[in-house]
Formats: sequence, structure tokens, C-alpha cells
Amino acid sequence: MASLMQGRLPISEDLLLMQKGTLMRKVRSKSWKKLRYFRLQDDGMTVWHARQAGGTAKPTFSISDVESVREGQESELLRSLAEELPLEQGFTIVFHGRRSNLDLVANSAEEAKIWMQGLQLLVDFVTGMDQQERLDQYHDWFQRGDKNQDGRMSFQEVQRLLHLMNVKMDQEYAFQLFQAADMSESGTLEGQEFVEFYKALTKRTEVQELFENFSADGQKLTLLEFVDFLQEEQKEGERASDLALELIDRYEPSDSGKLRHVLSMDGFLNYLCSKDGDIFNPTCLPVYQDMTQPLNHYYINSSHNTYLVGDQLYGQSSVEGYIRALKRGCRCVEVDIWDGPSGEPIVYHGHTLTSRIPFKDVVATVAQYAFQTSDYPVILSLENHCSWEQQQVMACHLTEILGEQLLSTTLDGLLPTQLPSPEELRRKILVKGKKLRTLEEDLEEEEEEEELECELEREQEADTELEAQLESESQELSPRSKDKKKEKVVMCPLFCPPICCEVMVQAPISKAGSLLFSKQKSKPILCPSLSALVVYLKSVSFHSFTHSREHYRFYETSSFSEAKARSLIKEAGNEFVQHNAWQLSRVYPSGLRTDSSNYNPQELWNAGCQMVAMNVQTAGLEMDICDGFFRQNGGCGYVLKPDFLRDAQSSFHPERPISPFKAQTLLIQIISGQQLPKEDTSKERSIVDPLVRVEIFGVRPDKSRQETSYVENNGFNPYWGQTLSFQVLVPQLALLRFVVEDYNRKSRNDFIGQYTVPWSCMQQGYRHVHLLSKDGISLHPASIFVHISIREGPEGDES
Repeated sequence: MASLMQGRLPISEDLLLMQKGTLMRKVRSKSWKKLRYFRLQDDGMTVWHARQAGGTAKPTFSISDVESVREGQESELLRSLAEELPLEQGFTIVFHGRRSNLDLVANSAEEAKIWMQGLQLLVDFVTGMDQQERLDQYHDWFQRGDKNQDGRMSFQEVQRLLHLMNVKMDQEYAFQLFQAADMSESGTLEGQEFVEFYKALTKRTEVQELFENFSADGQKLTLLEFVDFLQEEQKEGERASDLALELIDRYEPSDSGKLRHVLSMDGFLNYLCSKDGDIFNPTCLPVYQDMTQPLNHYYINSSHNTYLVGDQLYGQSSVEGYIRALKRGCRCVEVDIWDGPSGEPIVYHGHTLTSRIPFKDVVATVAQYAFQTSDYPVILSLENHCSWEQQQVMACHLTEILGEQLLSTTLDGLLPTQLPSPEELRRKILVKGKKLRTLEEDLEEEEEEEELECELEREQEADTELEAQLESESQELSPRSKDKKKEKVVMCPLFCPPICCEVMVQAPISKAGSLLFSKQKSKPILCPSLSALVVYLKSVSFHSFTHSREHYRFYETSSFSEAKARSLIKEAGNEFVQHNAWQLSRVYPSGLRTDSSNYNPQELWNAGCQMVAMNVQTAGLEMDICDGFFRQNGGCGYVLKPDFLRDAQSSFHPERPISPFKAQTLLIQIISGQQLPKEDTSKERSIVDPLVRVEIFGVRPDKSRQETSYVENNGFNPYWGQTLSFQVLVPQLALLRFVVEDYNRKSRNDFIGQYTVPWSCMQQGYRHVHLLSKDGISLHPASIFVHISIREGPEGDES
């Protein structure tokens, strides 16, 4: 193994064998299965493949792209080929974001195990890299720049590397840096020489100036100087003194500095690039909100057409859609169920050419992945199109597969007065769907059934005594008398009314049941056993807000198309807010969005709508907003609504917000950028001309956007130094989205990276914004350096 790799990774026999390469079968579908030669590169960070050993290889993936490695039996595709390809020889590489999984089948179970263990070792290593290792990227750059792989870098190779680094530098200045680093005067850079060259390239003059502004000697920040910085610039307030000691201990690289309670320039930069120096407040990263309020007081991360991983006409239906949605924090997933072959319900987008998956596979997947990311409740939103018989199968699968996870009755068996809280429903799966009766009638029947069971038990005891008595007196009975036949009573295990299971019980049926079930009447459209599994989330049609108040209960929920919801906000925004303070609402994308595009969820959140369902398989602005919003509160999928959206008497109108809200002014200085990538790496000669745009999303008057000018030919360390100003009326509902683009004179700007943060989670002061890709994957080390300042009142108001 290469010396570079030995210096950075643990020695492993698996990794050595992976570097030699392995011929494996790459599987894309039941019909596409081709042999490819896979090899781990010497850097230990990339895997390449070729059609055969010794063939022209091309990059396949980077270890930093890999989320996890699964065994063959966990792959939907490999399971479908189990008769042809042994499952124990297969494995799946799962990538971050929306990139398709890679299914591979080795020649033996031993080879598969080598790759699975080796890849997991590398993934764990990358995940565990500390901050300093992540900052020290020069190993990777050296590997990319050393074209002939001789362990040295000529000035010609350095010029090529600068293009790769996305920076156009004056050739004379670049040669000066090269000569200064070439201490051996060999005309090439080796080892530590390249490290010094890289440090000269990455020197942050804007951070150096900031450091010197607070440092008396320009060499270090004393404890008091660092406290001043935290109070004056970072707005840390009274906790600055204690925090300064913690941060020095956490980020100062030298032991002597820690001992003397001083922060060096390197320690200062480490702090600014860390989570503590991030724009996203670290106190908002764990679960920090009150989780004991009723469900309707929370925004709930919700998915639409969860089974789809593509478009809504021809796309693939897959349990992978549920895995991805649940792992990214979705707590409400949608299941469209239709009659399938052999009596088994199937899931797909009805009346389209999307593929089908068994309903029981979806339920099993939800059971496995529901609580891997969050312990808070998962809602199964059922779109039920099945016949009576297959609904019974659905009820069976839900009951048997989910077991104790499934909530099939109220928490305490009593009639509730409000919806339970996420805390009370931890690790529970709730069914949302149509229901034959009210919850009151269900609970009343449960009591009647309990009384009936007791009565039957008493009758059976009496019958047993009677039989014993008859047997003892049998000799005295007339021979012409006939035995009394007792009718056997069978109770349905799902507590359906008796007729549901084709069993007649000669006992009174509840009043509600007698209206719905009798031999003279045909079976109802909805199967009672499935209806019984809907407890707190009964789906009802929406007619008007007045109708809902007069006829509906708090545990009944209505769904709205995006168009209907928007019109209600405009026509009766305050009534919608009040409605959502006592009842759950679900909003779903228009049926015309056949490409699985999304709407902006913000305008629905403004009215207090809890379940704003998104096509999570589709990246873009709308999903950036959704992901950024639900990144807070531990990414648990539940975010507490502001108090004025939890008040059933609220006067708030999302279209016309007025007092008691006080406007705030936001000043953002966009200072500099760090190692911004090119979106299209095929344009080797092209170097980005980056600009930064800041977008505000919130109530309609708060929506705005401003951008900097572009910096020509420098994506490596561009400097802007420009200040943008925004006035925000309702900061409780506002989000900020940072977008970095490559300016293009002739066509649309190219996207570089983005990051979205809720206003309430934004830290003031000097902060780094660590950029994400379109898919929400980290573009580390790409970032922008900013200064954030928030003032009470409108701009220019000094009161």
C-alpha cells in the first residue's frame, strides 16, 4: 500500500486485497448484469472500475460519498435475482443524497465480505476524521496534482493543480510561492515542501487581520482578549468567560497554549471553521424544544408518494424510497395501496406505468427503519384503493409485522380530550386513513366487547356446570330426550364486528355495529379491521372551516391540494391559522406535477399547516428549504410551531402580518469564500467567477433576495467584502438560504453550493457557512465566511 495511505489509514488485509482489484458483477436491473473490474486506488479514498483488469479505468465513487454498506439480502433488486445470483455473494453500496445505490455481486461470499468490511472501515475512518484532518486537505491535492505519480511536483504540475483548485493566479506570483517552498532547490516540491506551498496558498489574510484586531501582540489571543471577541463580535453575552475556556481547550493545537489559556492564530482559525463557529447555532442541533405538546402544535416532516424514486408516470416504485425518507427524518410517509395478484395488496402510483411493490414489503421496511433517525412517532398515511378482502390482508400485515410498534388504540384506553404529544408517542407508528366510526363509538364498543366477553365466560362456566350436572344425572333422564347442542362462539382476533369474519354470534351487537353489519346488508366499502387501526388520525373531507368546527373532532384530519391550501390562505388566512391550532392538516403537491417537482412549503407553514408533504426524491430550492428547516431540533422530524400559530383564538394572518411582531434588521457581510468547487469538472480550462446570493423566505412581505458582485477567475479563495441588508417583519417564520453561483455572461449562472438556516437557529458574529450540494451533501471544505448582525426594529431605527 502506498506510503501516503499508510500514513493516514489503519493497515488492513481487506484494503490491501481491494487495492489489487476484484472482478464483480454490477447489477442495475433484472436484465442488466455485467462484469466489471473494481479497484481501490492508492489514495484509499476512491474506487475506480474498468471493463476488465488492466483496462481503461474511470472513477466510480469516493469514500466520502458512501453512507453505508448493506448485505445482499437487504437489497430489493438482489433479492429478486436470488435464484440466479447468490445473496451471500452480493452487497449494496448506499450513497449520500439521491444517488442510486450500487449493487455488486462478487465471485464468492469471502470476496463480498472483504469489500463490505473494507468499505465500512474506510467509511468509519472518514466519518471519524477530526477537524484538523478535515482542514488538512493537502494530501488529496498532492495526489491529484502529481500527474506522473512520482511523489514530486514540478512547477508545470503546480500550474495544472491551480486549475484543479479553481484559482487563476498570476504566473509570476505562483512561481514566487513555488520557489519559497522549494527549500531543497531541486525544482520540485516533495513532502513538507508541498505542505508549506499549500499553506501559503490557503493563507486567510482576512482572518489574520481579524485576529490582529483583538490581539495586543499579533501572536496570540489572551483569555481576556478572546472573551472580548466573543462578547463584542459573537454576541455570546454573559457565558463568554466560561465559553472562552472551553473553546481554547477544544481548538488550541498546542498543549502550552491550552495550559496558559491563550489561543494561537491556528487555534482561532480552528474555532471559526468548527461547529461552534458555524452559522447554525449548535444549541439547536440536539432536540431542544418542548416535545410534550399535542401533535397539532408541531410541523411534521412529511413525504408525498414516498414509494417513488423517480417521476410519477414511469418512475420506479421501491422500498428504497421509504428507507431514504425515514433516514432523512421524515415522520409522515405515504402509501398508495391497490389490489394485487395472489390476494396480496401492492403499492404504486395508480393508473400509471410506475412499477409495483408488495404492501407487506413496505410495512416490513417501515418497521425496520422507522426509528433509526428519530424516536418520535411515524405516521403511515394510507391511500386505500383496495377491495374488502385485500383490506383485511392489509390489516393483518400491519398488525403482525409492526407488532408493538403499531398504535391500535388510545394510549390509556380512555377517550382523549386532545391529541397526544410526540413524547407520549415515542417509537409508535400511527395509521392515518378513513374510519367507519368515531373514536367514541370505537371505545364504547370495546367496553361492550369486554362486557360481552365477561358474559360469555360466565355463560361458559354455567354451561360447564350444567354439563357436569347432566352427566351425573344422565341415568335418570328419559332415553327419548335429545342432547342440547351448544353453539360455539368465536371472537375475531382483530375485534371486528362478528359478521366481518363470517362468524355469527348469538349475542347482542353494539348499536353502531348493528347499523353497519348484518346478513341482509352488503359489506361496507371499508373493512372494519382496517378501520379499527386508525385511532388519532381519521381522514375526513374538508368543506369549510365553519363545518369543521361544528362537525369534526380534534383527532380528525383533512388533506388539501396545494392549490386549495393557497386559495384558503388568501381568502381566509386567519381562519386557516385557527383551524390548524386545533386540528391537523396535510397538504400535498398538485397532480399535475408528474415530474415529481415541489412547491415552496414555507407559505403553508406560515398558516400553521403541519404535514406539508414533499417529493423528497427531487432536489431543488424547495427541498433545500425543507431540509434546512427540519435540520433543527435534532433532525427528529418535529418542530414546535410559534406560539401565535398554536392559539385557537390567534389574530395572525399570514398574508397581512401585523403587531405584536417587531421587525428586525439583518446585516450580512459576505467576506470571502474557501475552495469552491466547479459544478462541471469536465471544463478543465474553466475557472469559476463566484457570486453569493442571500434569499429570505417567510411571510410574503419578508420574501427578498440580494447578491454580491462576482469575483473573476477565483473559486479557491475569492474575496467580496460586501454587506447586504434585509428587514424582516416576522423573524419567527423566516429562513435564510445562501446560494453560491458561477457567473455566466451568456447563459444562466451555474450552481455551486447552497445552505439554508432557520432565523431562530442563526448565530451572530463571524461565521462560516459550510456549503451543501443540490442533493444536500456536504461540499467540504467549500464554505463562505460571513459576519451576521441583527438589530431590533426597521433599518435606520435607532430607538
